[in-house]
Amino acid sequence: MRALCATLQRELSDEYFDEIGHHLKKLRFHPGVLISAELGRDNSGISFVLRDPKDTRPWWKERLGIGPRSTYSFTIPPRDEAGGRILDDLTGRGLNLVANAAAQSADHIKGYFTMLRAELGFYVGCLNLADRLAAKGVPVSVPEPAELSPPALSCTDLRDPSLALLSEGAVVGNDVQSDGKSLFIITGANSGGKSTFLRSVGLAQLMMQCGLFVSAQSYRASVSLGIFTHFIREEDPNMSSGRLDEELKRMSVIADLIGPHCLMLFNESFAGTNEREGSEIGHQITRALLEAQITVFFVTHRFEFAERFRRQQPGSTLFLRAERQPGGSRDYRLAVKEPLPTSFGEDLYYQLGGWLDEDRSPNVGNGAR
Repeated sequence: MRALCATLQRELSDEYFDEIGHHLKKLRFHPGVLISAELGRDNSGISFVLRDPKDTRPWWKERLGIGPRSTYSFTIPPRDEAGGRILDDLTGRGLNLVANAAAQSADHIKGYFTMLRAELGFYVGCLNLADRLAAKGVPVSVPEPAELSPPALSCTDLRDPSLALLSEGAVVGNDVQSDGKSLFIITGANSGGKSTFLRSVGLAQLMMQCGLFVSAQSYRASVSLGIFTHFIREEDPNMSSGRLDEELKRMSVIADLIGPHCLMLFNESFAGTNEREGSEIGHQITRALLEAQITVFFVTHRFEFAERFRRQQPGSTLFLRAERQPGGSRDYRLAVKEPLPTSFGEDLYYQLGGWLDEDRSPNVGNGAR
């Protein structure tokens, strides 16, 4: 915003508009067009230059015919079409450079105002977003950017603004206090708010670094030099390779672009293989990112992956867990707790109409959806 205001004051000052108005007034050529030219070796006109007419009126002595003549002129008869065409051609050649300069200036001004409209449209969109969030009862606050290092993240009632706009009900926020942590592993119950929290962190970081508010009571985080995401995708029936291969290809592209002091968000990544292999791939990639001074958020159901970091790097890792309430309900809040070997997938099974037979093994009844 400061850069925008400074540019407006510098590029569109009162002096600038006064000068533009002066030039536009002259370009109307009310006194006529004054052009100088030279004769070439073949007596053709060359070196056409448009001149400032200033005061082209003859002196009073010259008008009375008693003084020396300063100019010589002739008049083309109104019916001389050939002379008129020649005069138009001479005028066009004299005006060519000025016309090109005026066209370039007009294009520059038009491009500037097009850019200005886009810039102001961004801020208008931000105001509209703030109004929509306020109408939904979502808290907004001015974030506090922190230094690149050491990593910092502290938030209160952080919410996903996209979900808040789309949801008819209230969206639950989360609190996190984790300065000094560079790895965040989010585990816990299925449909417990893990991916929503991950999106809320990514959006808050992006909005903060755009100079905007964030959808939280308070938000303080280190500035990131880049924000990268690696989310699970639906199976593509046209893929020529498996899901794991597709995930690794996307990770390879990210590895070529990411660098120190960036933010990496994983959501159920490397799930296209078994528990052991997926955990090993995730562990090696995450460890390499941490060694490169990259902050990592990882949503996962891989207990072996999370447990390995709990044993090896407990000091630099924050473990958040989506809770399961008694009876299987979810409150969509994350708590600082160690990972569990279960994600309570059985709860989803019953929500979809499953039932238990006599030996307690799950089946799907006639009412299953």
